[in-house]
Amino acid sequence: MLQSSIALYNWNNGVIMIGVFVAVCAILIITLISFISKGKKKGDQEDL
Repeated sequence: MLQSSIALYNWNNGVIMIGVFVAVCAILIITLISFISKGKKKGDQEDL
């Protein structure tokens, strides 16, 4: 009985949602690394 109900489930929506989540996380990580690498160094700061 359990195996027949599992076969009726459509996995496409879950796979698409996981793919979108992974893509968003990757974009956020790349953006964060970009901001960190473009930040000012200790010697570059000017005293106000």
